Amino acid sequence: MKNNKQLGQHWLNNRAVLDEIAELARTSDDVTLVLEIGPGLGTLTSSLLRNFHKVVAVEYDNHLATNLPKSFPGKNLEVVNKDILKFDFDSIEERYAVAGNIPYYITSPIIEKLLTTKNVPTKIVLLVQKEVAERIANEKESMLSLFVKNRASVALGPVVKKAEFTPPPKVDSRVIVLAPHTSGPIFPDDIFKVISVAFSAPRKKVIHNLSMLTSKEKLAAIFNELQLSVDARPADLHLGDYFNLWRKLK
Repeated sequence: MKNNKQLGQHWLNNRAVLDEIAELARTSDDVTLVLEIGPGLGTLTSSLLRNFHKVVAVEYDNHLATNLPKSFPGKNLEVVNKDILKFDFDSIEERYAVAGNIPYYITSPIIEKLLTTKNVPTKIVLLVQKEVAERIANEKESMLSLFVKNRASVALGPVVKKAEFTPPPKVDSRVIVLAPHTSGPIFPDDIFKVISVAFSAPRKKVIHNLSMLTSKEKLAAIFNELQLSVDARPADLHLGDYFNLWRKLK
């Protein structure tokens, strides 16, 4: 079967990595449901069915969604033919995990939706572009990494070379593991009012970017009080730093 390049489909062939993704998605014995994003031909589905009592597979491609159950007769598999960004995660009433080999071009929207839904997954294990996974986990921050770290702990899994896929993508991939905080975000979402301004010009100094909120003199005093470098770029500051800046500026 041909893949749909328009949908960014690249199917992983490495069974050891597929099994590891399924095992990483497990949290505790009482989480028996996993939602799979973009099952395609069912290579990951097979591993998930061995680790969970039930798999709900959300597949956008109608042809693939129709054929997937035929590959797993008698298995506890539910296939939903829908765009994952339009799927109602709050319709899931029990605790669940999420796993998937997701299209690179919608990585950020998928992660944001998963972390902001009311019934947040217990664990999220995704195979994404290597650069994106490492940027989220990196000490050098980005808008996405700060958003994710405010709502989940982050760990990196194995690197998967592009040759392991059919057809091979242009770049390598990596597994990223997110464990959402059970008590919700660490800091109020309002801190992103400051973060978004700070990242309005990522290569410039934070103090320069924030000068649209208040005077540089006041900012210099705040940075000094918080023991932050006035030469810091947006990527140099972490969540706690931005929270403290937000408190001083609100």
